[in-house]
Amino acid sequence: MKFKTRTTTFFILVTALFSGCFNDQRNCASYKTGQFSFSTAVAGQIETSLFERFEQYEVEYYKGKQDTSDIRWINDCEYILQKRNPKNRAEEQAVHIKILRTDETGYEFEYKTVGSTKTLKGRVNRS
Repeated sequence: MKFKTRTTTFFILVTALFSGCFNDQRNCASYKTGQFSFSTAVAGQIETSLFERFEQYEVEYYKGKQDTSDIRWINDCEYILQKRNPKNRAEEQAVHIKILRTDETGYEFEYKTVGSTKTLKGRVNRS
């Protein structure tokens, strides 16, 4: 019986040790402020927007236009983005953003309109 208990304990320790090696890095606090870029496909073409994030808001620059959104941080890796001056009903809806992985050049994230079940993914790069 002692052999079985030791084998089980050993297996649990080894599993815990190796599973810790595969955790995604998330240093989200370093992305609460700064200048960033985000590219996505729009109508078959890659479009890029630039934005500058401050603690409580961010300013986006896209196709020569500027737009400001308020940020409400849920924790270091999740926040709600709400446009200050929405121009239509779609822009009135807040967006929930969750940072999944970070590295030296940017982060991967998922986002969805608050209340929606459809989640999209993207990557932001530090400018």
